[in-house]
Amino acid sequence: MASVEAFNKCLLQSEALVDYILEKNVYPRENELLKGIREATIENFGFKSEMLVPADEGQFLSMLMKIMKPKKTLEIGVFTGYSLLTTALALDDDAKGEEMEFEFAFIDADKYNYLKYHEKLMKLVKIGGIIAYDNTLWFGSVAYEGEVKGMPERLMRQRASILELNSFLASDSRIELSLISIGDGITLCRRIS
Repeated sequence: MASVEAFNKCLLQSEALVDYILEKNVYPRENELLKGIREATIENFGFKSEMLVPADEGQFLSMLMKIMKPKKTLEIGVFTGYSLLTTALALDDDAKGEEMEFEFAFIDADKYNYLKYHEKLMKLVKIGGIIAYDNTLWFGSVAYEGEVKGMPERLMRQRASILELNSFLASDSRIELSLISIGDGITLCRRIS
């Protein structure tokens, strides 16, 4: 049985390095509205604030949106709105959040249905578009075989769904992918067919 020391969304093992990244790079550039959502979520939701997209991941998503310049985006799973507002603030003025032929989709919802979302999104996201799945490293636990000592049962059940998704995406010839070790892991899938 593998053991993970602490279950948090940052995979960096040095608290000093995490603090450096956040304090010297991320927080000084964080939009005040995003800062307000982050702080209110942490204050009001206790342990459930673990569902909040980490600020460094939000910064990455913002940069991705500015590079991609998508006109139509979709988000599945909105907790307190941090990632949704991150995306909205990074979009050009003529971008829209409407249906059909999306250029970008961000998924941070119930992990049990990620595979179902994937199949639906393969019809909704246009060829060349990006689908981003959050939490694909699941507190770092995906690296361990079997049960993870100390991991709460609710997280273990969702871990199985993440492992299944990761395995499926790695073999899906309809996409190119990159699993990025930021926050709790984000997998970018570029639809190619």
